[in-house]
Amino acid sequence: MLRTLSQAGDLRSRRVLLRCDLNVPLDGSKITDDGRIRASLSTINYLVEQGARVLVTSHLGRPDSETDSQFSLAPVAERLEELLGQPVIFSSDTVGVQAKAASKLLEDGGVALLENLRFNPSETSKVDSERIEFAQQLASLADVMVSDGFGVVHRKQASVYELAQLIPSYAGSLIEAELEILNRLTQAPERPYTVVLGGSKVSDKLAVIGHLLPKVDCLAIGGGMVFTVLKALGHEVGNSLLELDQVETVRGFLQQAAELGVEIALPTDIIISTGFSADADHEVVAVDQMTTSRLGTEVMGLDIGPETAKDFAAKISASKTVFWNGPMGVFEFENFAGGTAVVAEALTKVDGLSVVGGGDSAAAVRMLGFSEDAFGHISTGGGASLEYLEGKNLPGLEVLND
Repeated sequence: MLRTLSQAGDLRSRRVLLRCDLNVPLDGSKITDDGRIRASLSTINYLVEQGARVLVTSHLGRPDSETDSQFSLAPVAERLEELLGQPVIFSSDTVGVQAKAASKLLEDGGVALLENLRFNPSETSKVDSERIEFAQQLASLADVMVSDGFGVVHRKQASVYELAQLIPSYAGSLIEAELEILNRLTQAPERPYTVVLGGSKVSDKLAVIGHLLPKVDCLAIGGGMVFTVLKALGHEVGNSLLELDQVETVRGFLQQAAELGVEIALPTDIIISTGFSADADHEVVAVDQMTTSRLGTEVMGLDIGPETAKDFAAKISASKTVFWNGPMGVFEFENFAGGTAVVAEALTKVDGLSVVGGGDSAAAVRMLGFSEDAFGHISTGGGASLEYLEGKNLPGLEVLND
């Protein structure tokens, strides 16, 4: 059973190291999407109200060195201070002089943010002893560890796994909320149940497809991954994203879906383009005409077409449970954002549970201007969500179980 904050006892004056996922996108020093910061506020505010002394930790990006300033959490500290409405001490190191000083200087209800955990290569080391040593240094800063970075619980990393073994550790409210939703998706979900998958690679989604097929009524597929599916069905896809080595595997899951009576919803039309750019020449064609249009054979599909989007939306709106992971096209370009926007809007109209599965899907709904409140749940962990739905044991959760 998962250890949660309700079991942590009196936290007043105790130093709590809170592992969040504040891996937000940056444009220089400007945060372009603060969704993960806001998602962490519930647990931070709870700890503050309890009088804990809160040391927030996180990673950001994949820095190559300990001095890669483009991956500093300093902008996150500023935004966190604004959202909390109280000072946030920023430590310019993770376990060094500044971090130790912050740990000692914090008062009851105070908050500090330590610098990017990945500035220390031991955080993600493949060598167990190196991760353990770094975890011991982190443990020396605190009395209690709270794990609330759902986006990293599928990783065996020092601040996620080893640290939780060294001091009393508990799951935060964000992890609790994520697990409640994911369990609703896998344990007797209300029907009709539709899963919408997109994104670039079908290989990234095969395991979750295999695990969910027996549970769903409809699987709708778009994004770059759909072209491997269309190829498996005999369509020409030009220069579209394609994993030739997965074609036979795809034929296998299509056969499995047929045997289970699961509807596979695929595009009937595609928006093709002469190149991967915002202003490239493009047009809508039927899926069997991708390489026979006026644009020639050297084309690529960059979005599902409007008829497909309408069809997917109808299936979504008629469902009681919907899980969506992966955009339907290159939503960053206005000309190829339509399919993703229509799917997102359909999720806001579901009379039941609608779940946006984190990652690019979560980024898309914010970028396209949708209110987060319009969805049943927006996950903060794309990869972790998928692995959980695949039925995998996630080390960052296993270590929190009694």
